[in-house]
Amino acid sequence: MNIQIYAGKKNFDTQKAERYFKERRISYQLMDLKKHPLGEREIRLMIQAVGIEGLIDREDKRVKEHPACYYDRESFLIPAIQEAPWLLKTPVVRNGNKMTVGYHPEVWEQWT
Repeated sequence: MNIQIYAGKKNFDTQKAERYFKERRISYQLMDLKKHPLGEREIRLMIQAVGIEGLIDREDKRVKEHPACYYDRESFLIPAIQEAPWLLKTPVVRNGNKMTVGYHPEVWEQWT
Protein backbone atom coordinates (compact mmCIF):
# COMPACT_ATOMS: atom_id res chain seq x y z
CA MET A 1 0.00 0.00 0.00
CA ASN A 2 1.42 3.37 -1.04
CA ILE A 3 -0.47 6.16 0.76
CA GLN A 4 0.11 9.77 -0.17
CA ILE A 5 -1.42 12.66 1.74
CA TYR A 6 -1.60 15.90 -0.25
CA ALA A 7 -1.86 18.96 1.97
CA GLY A 8 -1.40 22.65 1.32
CA LYS A 9 -2.11 23.84 4.80
CA LYS A 10 -1.93 22.02 8.08
CA ASN A 11 -5.61 21.99 8.90
CA PHE A 12 -7.32 19.85 11.52
CA ASP A 13 -8.43 17.15 9.05
CA THR A 14 -4.88 16.81 7.69
CA GLN A 15 -3.56 16.32 11.22
CA LYS A 16 -6.25 13.73 11.94
CA ALA A 17 -5.42 11.86 8.71
CA GLU A 18 -1.72 11.76 9.60
CA ARG A 19 -2.57 10.52 13.09
CA TYR A 20 -4.87 7.82 11.64
CA PHE A 21 -2.07 6.31 9.56
CA LYS A 22 0.60 6.73 12.26
CA GLU A 23 -1.52 4.98 14.89
CA ARG A 24 -1.99 2.00 12.56
CA ARG A 25 1.70 1.98 11.58
CA ILE A 26 0.79 2.48 7.94
CA SER A 27 3.54 4.32 6.13
CA TYR A 28 2.52 7.35 4.14
CA GLN A 29 4.14 10.15 2.23
CA LEU A 30 3.12 13.72 3.04
CA MET A 31 3.09 15.82 -0.13
CA ASP A 32 3.25 19.55 0.58
CA LEU A 33 1.41 21.19 -2.30
CA LYS A 34 3.59 24.28 -1.96
CA LYS A 35 6.72 22.24 -2.70
CA HIS A 36 5.26 19.55 -4.97
CA PRO A 37 2.86 21.07 -7.49
CA LEU A 38 0.22 18.77 -8.92
CA GLY A 39 0.36 17.64 -12.50
CA GLU A 40 -2.63 17.56 -14.83
CA ARG A 41 -2.85 13.76 -14.60
CA GLU A 42 -3.03 13.85 -10.78
CA ILE A 43 -5.75 16.48 -10.84
CA ARG A 44 -7.74 14.47 -13.40
CA LEU A 45 -7.47 11.41 -11.13
CA MET A 46 -8.78 13.51 -8.24
CA ILE A 47 -11.71 14.73 -10.33
CA GLN A 48 -12.52 11.15 -11.37
CA ALA A 49 -12.37 9.95 -7.78
CA VAL A 50 -14.33 12.69 -6.00
CA GLY A 51 -15.88 14.86 -8.70
CA ILE A 52 -15.32 18.53 -9.41
CA GLU A 53 -17.71 19.67 -6.68
CA GLY A 54 -15.89 17.69 -4.01
CA LEU A 55 -12.45 18.99 -4.89
CA ILE A 56 -12.62 22.76 -4.34
CA ASP A 57 -12.91 24.15 -0.80
CA ARG A 58 -15.86 26.43 -1.54
CA GLU A 59 -16.33 27.20 2.18
CA ASP A 60 -12.92 28.85 2.58
CA LYS A 61 -13.06 32.65 2.59
CA ARG A 62 -9.91 32.99 0.47
CA VAL A 63 -11.19 30.46 -2.09
CA LYS A 64 -14.52 32.29 -2.40
CA GLU A 65 -12.59 35.35 -3.60
CA HIS A 66 -10.92 33.36 -6.40
CA PRO A 67 -12.75 33.00 -9.74
CA ALA A 68 -12.06 29.23 -9.77
CA CYS A 69 -14.53 28.86 -6.92
CA TYR A 70 -17.24 29.33 -9.54
CA TYR A 71 -15.76 27.10 -12.27
CA ASP A 72 -17.37 23.79 -13.04
CA ARG A 73 -15.44 22.75 -16.16
CA GLU A 74 -12.24 20.72 -16.03
CA SER A 75 -10.59 22.82 -18.73
CA PHE A 76 -10.77 25.89 -16.46
CA LEU A 77 -10.34 24.16 -13.13
CA ILE A 78 -7.17 22.14 -13.80
CA PRO A 79 -4.95 25.15 -14.65
CA ALA A 80 -6.45 27.08 -11.71
CA ILE A 81 -5.56 24.27 -9.27
CA GLN A 82 -2.07 23.97 -10.73
CA GLU A 83 -1.59 27.71 -10.24
CA ALA A 84 -3.24 27.88 -6.82
CA PRO A 85 -3.25 24.47 -5.03
CA TRP A 86 -4.71 26.10 -1.91
CA LEU A 87 -8.07 25.95 -3.71
CA LEU A 88 -8.29 22.23 -2.87
CA LYS A 89 -10.05 20.75 0.10
CA THR A 90 -7.42 18.95 2.12
CA PRO A 91 -6.25 16.43 2.87
CA VAL A 92 -6.41 14.55 -0.40
CA VAL A 93 -5.47 10.97 0.53
CA ARG A 94 -4.39 8.76 -2.35
CA ASN A 95 -3.89 5.01 -2.56
CA GLY A 96 -3.08 4.22 -6.20
CA ASN A 97 -6.06 5.40 -8.24
CA LYS A 98 -8.35 5.58 -5.18
CA MET A 99 -8.69 8.92 -3.42
CA THR A 100 -10.60 10.70 -0.73
CA VAL A 101 -10.88 14.38 0.06
CA GLY A 102 -11.14 15.25 3.74
CA TYR A 103 -11.13 12.92 6.72
CA HIS A 104 -12.63 9.53 5.76
CA PRO A 105 -11.33 6.74 8.01
CA GLU A 106 -14.19 4.43 6.98
CA VAL A 107 -12.84 4.42 3.40
CA TRP A 108 -9.19 4.09 4.48
CA GLU A 109 -10.16 1.09 6.62
CA GLN A 110 -11.34 -0.68 3.46
CA TRP A 111 -7.96 -0.02 1.81
CA THR A 112 -6.04 -1.90 4.52
